[in-house]
Amino acid sequence: MEPLDLGSAWTWRDARARGATRWQVTAGGEELTRGLYLSHADAASFRARCGAWTRLLPADAAFGLESAAVLLGAHTEPPVEVQVVLRPRPVLPQRRRLSVAVRQLRSEDVVVSGGLRVTSGAQTLLDLAAGLPPAELVAVGDALLRRGVLTRQALDARLRRADRVRGVVRARECAPLLDGRAMSRPESFLRYWLSTSDLPPPEPQLPVCDRRGRVVARADLGWHRYRVAVEYEGRQHADAGQFGRDVDRYSFMAADGWLVLRFAGRHLSGPAVVVERCRGALLSRGWRPGAQPC
Repeated sequence: MEPLDLGSAWTWRDARARGATRWQVTAGGEELTRGLYLSHADAASFRARCGAWTRLLPADAAFGLESAAVLLGAHTEPPVEVQVVLRPRPVLPQRRRLSVAVRQLRSEDVVVSGGLRVTSGAQTLLDLAAGLPPAELVAVGDALLRRGVLTRQALDARLRRADRVRGVVRARECAPLLDGRAMSRPESFLRYWLSTSDLPPPEPQLPVCDRRGRVVARADLGWHRYRVAVEYEGRQHADAGQFGRDVDRYSFMAADGWLVLRFAGRHLSGPAVVVERCRGALLSRGWRPGAQPC
């Protein structure tokens, strides 16, 4: 018996109503929860998984928390359970692999992304603040700003009406540290650790100019006054072409008097090494504790 084309997602009830046999209902897809199936072709897509869930969810449900972060393009690891946010109601959906949070959402707290209702960037950041460490929260906020799904005005407005909301204190503390110029999660980590230390706050995407004032390179982070740059070396730097460009860039910066500190994944377990190496570099270039920020 040939599988029946049921589309990307289907429920047991709908498939049987279309005349599918029990085998045809189950053969072509993965069971996300009881009675809900997603085709094997789309099983790897978190967005497709969320789209399938809309067949069982109330019309006003919005994907939230880590699920929203993934859908808004700010998080790389999808959660095990799909997370949705609903307004208060007498009975909440209870399903395997589904997590439901209750929020008093306004219309501005929900956006449509790729055809799905998702909590806004500001609402997502506020919801995540209750569970994420500050450095992780800043990394998510940076990514939301970078993707254009969060603005400072929207975040400020949401936080102003968030009194007594769980996580609001952390969200308000981290909000001034967000910067959409950060190009990756590791860069956000490095900047957070340095900005919350006793060192002067670094500038993201620091321009490096030649003697004619032309921008010839950009450092991930740095202090122009002391000509100290901080670079994070991710896996993409192992590419032969990127490696060659990095060599040229670092050589130019060194020739022009820049001290370049390079960090990798092994340094992301905590701030101590990053902060102390940057402290040593800044001290070697004339910075002293208590000096005015550069």
